[in-house]
Amino acid sequence: MLRKLRERISAGQGGFSLIELLVVILIIGVLAAIALPAFLGQRSKGQDSSAKSAARNLVSGMESFYATNKTYVGAASDDDVAKLGVLGTGNGEASISSASTDSYTIVGHSASGNDFTITRPSTGGSVDRTCTVTGKGACPSSGKW
Repeated sequence: MLRKLRERISAGQGGFSLIELLVVILIIGVLAAIALPAFLGQRSKGQDSSAKSAARNLVSGMESFYATNKTYVGAASDDDVAKLGVLGTGNGEASISSASTDSYTIVGHSASGNDFTITRPSTGGSVDRTCTVTGKGACPSSGKW
């Protein structure tokens, strides 16, 4: 191999052959085909994380409102909840889909199409966290996060 390279250099033939260039392009194409889906998956996970964070921040605002008012009703119009900067229906924001005196449901909206729901039941049980598109992005196949 080195002998051929030396002969080619001494004969004044510089550069690479067409076959060598095609092999390099083929290798780069295969690597790109492997890496691109992995990068796109990370993008949707990041978008989902933003929606989850917005929902959790809104839960903190709801609980703070409840500590003062002993109800979750009216939390959406409270200045302290609005100042969190996460209330809305856009991507990376969260909305209050229902609120009563002792329960609420919050939905975080992701640009990937996933919605992340946090539900506090009126029975005082554990908070339920679900997502809409299971097995995609940051939503596990169990549908719980």
